[in-house]
Amino acid sequence: MEAVSASSMCLLLFLVLSLSLHFSHCSVSYDKKALIINGYRRILISGSIHYPRSSPDMWEGLIQKAKDGGLDAVDTYVFWDLHEPSPGNYNFEGRNDLVRFIKLVQKAGLYLNLRIGPYVCAEWNLGGFPVWLKYVPGISFRTDNEPFKMAMQKFTQKIVQMMKNENLFQSQGGPIILSQIENEYGLESRNFGGAGYSYMNWAAKMAVGLDTGVPWLMCKEDDAPDPVINTCNGFYCDYFSPNKPYKPTIWTEAWTGWFEDFGGPIHHRPVEDLAFAVARFIQKGGSFINYYMYHGGTNFGRTAGGPFITTSYDYDAPIDEYGLLRQPKYDHLKDFHKAIKLSEQALVDSDPIVTNLGNYEQAHVFSSKSGHCAAFLSNYHWDTSARVTFNKMHYDLPPWSISILPDCKNVVFNTATVRSKTSSAHMLPTNVQLRSWESFNEDITSNEVDARITVVGLMEQLNVTRDTSDYLWYMTSVLISPTESFLHGGRWPDLTVNSAGHVLHVFINGQLLGSSFGTPENRKSTFTKSVNLHAGINSIALLSAAVGLPNIGHRFETWSTGVLGPVVLHGLDHGTKDLSWQKWSYKIGMKGEAMELSSPAKANSVDWLKGSAVARKQQPLTWYKAYFDAPKGNKPLALDLGSMGKGQAWVNGQSIGRYWTAYAKGQCNTCSYGGTYRQPKCQYGCGKPTQRWYHVPRSWLKPAQNLVIIFEEIGGDASKISLVQRSITYV
Repeated sequence: MEAVSASSMCLLLFLVLSLSLHFSHCSVSYDKKALIINGYRRILISGSIHYPRSSPDMWEGLIQKAKDGGLDAVDTYVFWDLHEPSPGNYNFEGRNDLVRFIKLVQKAGLYLNLRIGPYVCAEWNLGGFPVWLKYVPGISFRTDNEPFKMAMQKFTQKIVQMMKNENLFQSQGGPIILSQIENEYGLESRNFGGAGYSYMNWAAKMAVGLDTGVPWLMCKEDDAPDPVINTCNGFYCDYFSPNKPYKPTIWTEAWTGWFEDFGGPIHHRPVEDLAFAVARFIQKGGSFINYYMYHGGTNFGRTAGGPFITTSYDYDAPIDEYGLLRQPKYDHLKDFHKAIKLSEQALVDSDPIVTNLGNYEQAHVFSSKSGHCAAFLSNYHWDTSARVTFNKMHYDLPPWSISILPDCKNVVFNTATVRSKTSSAHMLPTNVQLRSWESFNEDITSNEVDARITVVGLMEQLNVTRDTSDYLWYMTSVLISPTESFLHGGRWPDLTVNSAGHVLHVFINGQLLGSSFGTPENRKSTFTKSVNLHAGINSIALLSAAVGLPNIGHRFETWSTGVLGPVVLHGLDHGTKDLSWQKWSYKIGMKGEAMELSSPAKANSVDWLKGSAVARKQQPLTWYKAYFDAPKGNKPLALDLGSMGKGQAWVNGQSIGRYWTAYAKGQCNTCSYGGTYRQPKCQYGCGKPTQRWYHVPRSWLKPAQNLVIIFEEIGGDASKISLVQRSITYV
């Protein structure tokens, strides 16, 4: 009996020691050269994939493509507004299932950088903050403000505890090797002055105190206090150094392209320049690079921010919005990553020795004590090739490029020498018919009866809607004397409406008079048009439409939306009539929204107008309904909404987002990879709709009788809507 007890004790001791040894090796630390994972310095290549910007059935494939592309890690923000839509009520289901996403990353054998924020920017509605947060008494975002800090800490603690409960930090054997608190705070800190500096230090101390066992990051925050690592975001980061000599050099956002605004051009960043930028960063000592984005995805629902950000968040990323490989970007970066990995030991064990090889040419040589050697030969001239001599050998360098020699002899990769084929995406017919079109028109004349609020003066839109809808009705009336000159052959009066944004539709006596639109440069607009009024009471209904809430800028949560006036009639016999301080009635959203017409369970709660012509009849504020069967195959699908004006669309109750057939204006011209890249460079698509096709995930479909609902604001031809599939050819 004693012998059994002794052996059992020995076995138990062995298991405890084994377990403790296992966890002692699951560690992340850092020095000036790199992150140190389980005792080894690493050059790590990461890519941003935001879980809510794709459907869960896509996640595993996207993560595997990231791994196949040579990535070591995946990076994602955490979206507070999705996870806590109202105070204390949490949602981690479906596209919001953060734990499931991270476990898929772990299953693929990749690391993860969890950027909790909880401010994320990300071209996301209100920068990821839930709208209810704006209405917490006494709150001011992202500064030394107790209500904000209390709410931020509570959410951050919840996310960290969720990760701990699932053993997802590397210190627990999980994939999370880094976490980020706050986001791009440097400029905001300066705007707030001392209060900003105090808040930044509080945020860092709060995060570190959560004891995750992994380092914390602050991007674009030069004052990040120890032990938090400050990092760089941008098109280029080879100029960047951390604020302490014992911290590694980390690039949290290497921008692979750029986002789009409705009415703007499409952006393209040549992969030759992207690879050149990353190689420049690594040859200067950079050791962690995250591509923002590696897969951009889709701003489903009303999640796009800006305002005016498109539903597509493709970002010219190596994996396109639909989950398909964008070539040559994907393969060229994959080859680049292989070259970096061949050079890794020399890169992490030594500092570069820099030698000038010409006016624009340099060699960065890494030679370790263990005998490893790697060289980066660079040519910074934007349009002229160079022949250089290095180690008594000649090397030809294309313009604006770097050659990588993992053994200091043989070139295995040049950033400007692309060997991959180029992909071309086509949206092809599916031969699936959208059938049984029916329509339902919003009854504008009943809005005032349905109004819930009547006050003197004009109210800010978000204060009324709390973002439960994009739409707010402002309704009043004006009494016109039968003696007015314009009723007897004189000139019609002019109505002028000043809007704080983003889109305004003006209705007089139930008829659309016209619209005005803000822009990304100026979200405000002024509507002015002659108006044919009649003697007696005339109704004026102003429909203000938001196109995403702002996500960046000093105190952006305080920026106004909606009709703030003045609203003025010019040209009456007694001069100008200011309507701004009359009684105004307010109604939130559309009748169809209140009746949940987008839901399959509620779609038949109104009398739809049937007939072959209803879809072709172009009129504002109209709901359309049709059905279709799922096409065979597995190619990604989209709705072609090029025949429509502006509105929202749903498939089987799931919102595919806002649509707007706004034609692109920009600086579209030829594109050369050489020279410094900025957003105005390499634009295309001018004169065409910024976005015509809207992603419909196949996982949302049934084999038959799929319901599509369209709400059209200004008028479109629904009969021309079609379901298309995305196909790739290579040249």
